[in-house]
Amino acid sequence: MARLSSNLIAIGFAFFVIMLASAQPRPAGGRYHVADTLHVGGAGGFDYITVDPQHKHLYVPRTTHTMVLDAATGKLVADIRGQKRNHGVALVPSAGRGFITDGQDGSVVVFDLKSYEVLGKIKAADDADGIIYDPASRKVLVSCGDANVMIPIAPDVDPKTGQADAAVYLGGKPEFLTADGQGKVFINLENKNRVAVVDTKTMKVIDKWPTAPGGAPVGMSMDTEHGRLFVGCRNPQKLIVMSAADGKVLADLPIGAGVDATRFDNGYIFASCRDGSLAIAQETSPGKFEIVQNLRTRPGAKTMDIDPTTHTAYLPTAEFGNQSNARSRPIPKPGSFVIVVVRPSKE
Repeated sequence: MARLSSNLIAIGFAFFVIMLASAQPRPAGGRYHVADTLHVGGAGGFDYITVDPQHKHLYVPRTTHTMVLDAATGKLVADIRGQKRNHGVALVPSAGRGFITDGQDGSVVVFDLKSYEVLGKIKAADDADGIIYDPASRKVLVSCGDANVMIPIAPDVDPKTGQADAAVYLGGKPEFLTADGQGKVFINLENKNRVAVVDTKTMKVIDKWPTAPGGAPVGMSMDTEHGRLFVGCRNPQKLIVMSAADGKVLADLPIGAGVDATRFDNGYIFASCRDGSLAIAQETSPGKFEIVQNLRTRPGAKTMDIDPTTHTAYLPTAEFGNQSNARSRPIPKPGSFVIVVVRPSKE
């Protein structure tokens, strides 16, 4: 009888544990979920976010200053001052430096990665915007929209007296760019509906590929292993999968309004959109690409970066006030800046 009672107690306890576990909140169905929202606040707008996976930091341009945040907590690590209208950050650990594009004065701010001290500015060109580091050419590459050029900068340039390399004329307004690490860089030409291909050995345009059926291409990333480009287009709203060998469009997938960034990580393709949607695509069978999840983030979360070591995505946004007119950009409410954290869902 005692043994029967103890068995009943054990069964009852096990049932209780199962019920308790089932009552715990679980991520919504899908491969990824919104895991956290980091409340950061602070003044300024925002544009491209950059992850430092080694130190678990986030670099966030806020118009006149660039915040360096702890990726786990959102707490401020450093604040790099002295910009006028910043856009993006490129990190070059081998040189111990970081680079920030400042579109208003067409320059690139050079700072020290350890002290975060501003070392100087290098003149680029009007509307310095997207920025990456290309390991093949060993150059920081800057897309300058209004000037229709890409500017290469040596990471070890003298930040006080040095100059950028000669501009590469693109014949269209560049947005973001990506490099294959083998001697080519691919640049969206937003007003031409083209992807420009630049040979980084000669620093010359060697081809231009149409993005149709997508138009107004802005977001750009790459699967370097398989030679595929992922182009986020605003009009029509498409995620274009393109061969990096010849520009052939392999797939065009529907996405939300106002895309500004794409990323490739862990076999998945991401497109973040201003309407608060994060489209997640995958190659579901050889040569066939599909949207496998549309995740709701927050309105305005149009840019992102992903930590390749944890597969965590970070999307900056804020609460917005009313627009002054239909053609103006929404104005973030003071102190409302946040970072939406998206993580893989556990099976």
